[in-house]
Amino acid sequence: MSDVADPAVNAMEWAAKRGVGALAEKMGFAWQEFTVDRCIATMPVEGNTQPVGLMHGGAYVVLGESLGSMAANLHAGPGRLAVGVDINATHTRSARSGVVTGVCTPIHLGRSMTVHEIAVSDDQGRRLSTIRITNMIKDLPPAPRTPPVE
Repeated sequence: MSDVADPAVNAMEWAAKRGVGALAEKMGFAWQEFTVDRCIATMPVEGNTQPVGLMHGGAYVVLGESLGSMAANLHAGPGRLAVGVDINATHTRSARSGVVTGVCTPIHLGRSMTVHEIAVSDDQGRRLSTIRITNMIKDLPPAPRTPPVE
């Protein structure tokens, strides 16, 4: 299972509070499901296209990295931080309209590293892209102490 310190944590509330970052928000990222074992989010094709009208491959990667990194950080637990160290994507189909859906599942959930696969599909359930992300988990440094006021 997971190293999350508090298994009673509501992952969707945690994700909403943390946010996904300005880029994913601009691109229309929307959570559908969020647990350590499976994360699902959608993104519209409109506004995320290449000049020829196809969804930009980088948009698939933004969706995948957002899902995989957030899942890795949930697994890491309090006082720890997951940071991406490798990502790759294979695009096998194009979307021209509608919404794409990313489904993120863990391949490996370790103490210091996670690997997730994200399958991105279109409205008809056809796979468009397969993304794999590796995150390193490290301890956050202690908060700096404020010197006493004299």
